[in-house]
Parts: sequence; structure tokens; C-alpha cells
Amino acid sequence: PGLVVGDDGRARCSWGSGDPLYVAYHDDEWGRPLRDEQALFGLLCLEFFQSGLSWLTILRKRPGFAAAFDGFAPEVVARYGDDEVARLMDDAGIVRNRQKIDAAIANARALVSMHEQGETLVDLVFSFAPGEQRRLGSLAEVPAKTPESTAMAKALKARGFRFVGPVVAYALMQSAGVVDDHLDGCWVAGA
Repeated sequence: PGLVVGDDGRARCSWGSGDPLYVAYHDDEWGRPLRDEQALFGLLCLEFFQSGLSWLTILRKRPGFAAAFDGFAPEVVARYGDDEVARLMDDAGIVRNRQKIDAAIANARALVSMHEQGETLVDLVFSFAPGEQRRLGSLAEVPAKTPESTAMAKALKARGFRFVGPVVAYALMQSAGVVDDHLDGCWVAGA
């Protein structure tokens, strides 16, 4: 349950089938350890922009987000002011939500502050990896949040990050490969 065999003969998590963007994301990115600081910051932003929307919407707009947010370079985004906010609110290539735009800027500033203190987002996020990897048998077993994601959200908020509750934190843990929630039998599981 929860697996679909694609035209290529590979069994994959059912959410990662159908649309070619989902297939590529599932096969090549989701659940694979992401240890690039700027890319991880970008992924965090995309995770909270996705709140309330489908991930496919975000995947389709991902190039627009990268262009609009200067490749998610935290030191650049941290300097955004009113003119950049107005530009982003007019950009149909992204999700135009003022609270989420403000959070992206605040989070870039928090990340720059972390860097000034000698911390990295990569080290912080991966410090919440669970002790052992579980293998899930169905989509119903995939949690929305965990004690680790709750602790990560608390740590991020303590550093000034916004829009990063336990559910967003867990989605980041999944997408960045802190946990591998590919279902048992998925060709990517444990890769």
C-alpha cells in the first residue's frame, strides 16, 4: 500500500508518481541528504511557502522562487527592504503571501546571525536526526511531526526563525534527507 509502479517499472511512493515534476523530485531529491547551506535555506523557505498549498504548486514555481529570492542567498535576502517586498508581492512567479515573504526575510537575517555566531543551518538541522531510521510500510504511517521536529522548530524559533512549526520542520527533515521516509519497497528507500 502506498506504492505505485511507474512506466519505468520502478515501485515508488504513490505521492511521487504521475506528474513528471513529482517523479523527478521523488527520485532525485526527496529524502537525500542536503548539506549545502544555501540550498537548505532555500528548501526551508519553500517548505513554509507550501503551507496550505500542494507541493506540486511549489515545484512548478520553484524556478520563479529562486529567481525572485536571488537564489536564496541568505546574506542577500537578509538585506531586503520595502522595495524588495513590494517587488515580491507583484511577482506572479511565486506565492504572494506577505507573511511568508516577511518570514523568508526574517529567516535570512536569523541565518546570517547564526553564521556570525559560528553556527550553520546544516549542522543545526542534521543535529535533530533520529537515532535510528525506521522503514514505513504505508503512507498512513508517515507522521506529520515528531519529537525531533518539535525540538528543531523550537531551536529555530529561539534563533529568530519564523513560520517554522513542527510540521514544517518535519517536512524539511524529510525533504532534506534528515530522515528517509520512502516507503518499504520504494526503489529509492535507503539509497
